[in-house]
Amino acid sequence: MKLVPLGRLQEEDQQFRTSSLPAIPNPFPELCGPGSPPVLTPGSFPPSQAAPKQDVKVFSEDGTSKVVEILADMTARDLCQLLVYKSHCVDDNSWTLVEHHPHLGLERCLEDHELVVQVEGTMASESKFLFRKNYAKYEFFKNPMNFFPEQMVTWCHQSNGSQTQLLQNFLNSSSCPEIQGFLHVKELGRKSWKKLYVCLRRSGLYCSTKGTSKEPRHLQLLADLEDSNVFSLIAGKKQYSAPTDHGLCIKPNKVRNETKELRLLCAEDEQSRACWMTAFRLLKYGMLLYQNYRIPQQRKALLSPFSTPVRSVSENSLVAMDFSGQTGRVIENPAEAQSAALEEGHAWRKRSMRMNILGSQSPLHPSTLSTVIHRTQHWFHGRITREESHRLIKQQGLVDGLFLLRDSQSNPKAFVLTLCHHQKIKNFQILPCEDDGQTFFSLDDGNTKFSDLIQLVDFYQLNKGVLPCKLKHHCTRVAL
Repeated sequence: MKLVPLGRLQEEDQQFRTSSLPAIPNPFPELCGPGSPPVLTPGSFPPSQAAPKQDVKVFSEDGTSKVVEILADMTARDLCQLLVYKSHCVDDNSWTLVEHHPHLGLERCLEDHELVVQVEGTMASESKFLFRKNYAKYEFFKNPMNFFPEQMVTWCHQSNGSQTQLLQNFLNSSSCPEIQGFLHVKELGRKSWKKLYVCLRRSGLYCSTKGTSKEPRHLQLLADLEDSNVFSLIAGKKQYSAPTDHGLCIKPNKVRNETKELRLLCAEDEQSRACWMTAFRLLKYGMLLYQNYRIPQQRKALLSPFSTPVRSVSENSLVAMDFSGQTGRVIENPAEAQSAALEEGHAWRKRSMRMNILGSQSPLHPSTLSTVIHRTQHWFHGRITREESHRLIKQQGLVDGLFLLRDSQSNPKAFVLTLCHHQKIKNFQILPCEDDGQTFFSLDDGNTKFSDLIQLVDFYQLNKGVLPCKLKHHCTRVAL
């Protein structure tokens, strides 16, 4: 293990104990003034000299790929927006570029401000970029308390439960936040793992040589933050004999193929792993992350007078409506909303039957249509396994309401809704049921019935019903 000068640790320890932040009404004042610095630094090329171009190959989830010619000063965010445009998919600011190392079993999402060419220069020939959704990229800015358990944050008692103060400690470079707790640490050059008390500070990741003591003389440096990045372990148990499935790795940028310099770690659960990884990003990049998070919102505010409104499926924008009267009204009673959904389902079925009788162009009988129409939806993933569905959910961010639908493996006539809630993945079986000779689909043993899966998904985006939360984001794959 690398030893750190005692004086440096004592000095940092003293600063950590004595630092305090004044109350600031607006936690991010530097972003509000007209003289704010540019969020993303421009390229380093003089105006008279054109930036050199380079080809970059990007893969999608389904294995397809696209070679894109980019400028040397193009950021990960710029490349994602270019791929969104070329792939004709919706830009909801959740797309990300993933640095994938199959030989090392590691991957991470690039930060929006990182230069793609610069990152590619640190990657081995077997490594590649993936184009993927990541709904959890900035979730900690929306719900910081979910990411930082009280027992893992030293200054949590100083924040009085204020989410603003919690983030401010990370974003203010003069404060000294610290994340602490037990982690399984793989010994360098060995196959064995040790459970150690670890703390993460701005200067690096340290482990205690004496129980849970954080005295400077008992701390040893495990890894620096400056020239490293934090990765997720893809198959830690299989490749590195990790004790849990919640592995992470601090990888120095200079490392390409060698595993001997990787600092491999394992948390006990997904919440603590998310805490360590989020803290690492915040301590490394600070205010840059907040600026990255704010850019889409600022652009949306600037463009809103000129842009056409796009239908959103967020839980705040979808409401059940009744248009039976002269004016529309919002249905606030869940029971009434359920009844309205069933009536709409019956009306839809009658309309489709009438169209077929009158000589519709549709070659499908209504009963056949209701069993296959969901295959046109991005949230339907067909005959994938339970393990594959869980992997997709984890990859695209363990946020509440992230979901997909798939064929059931145990019942050929049934389907499964895979849903994330509180960073845990749950499966709900959707069973067909018959009523008056017609086939319906239900999640709650026939109490609430839907004529097809599209109607079912639409309903549970509005009402959580028997589910732990509403359906909010769907897992999707885009062919490049």
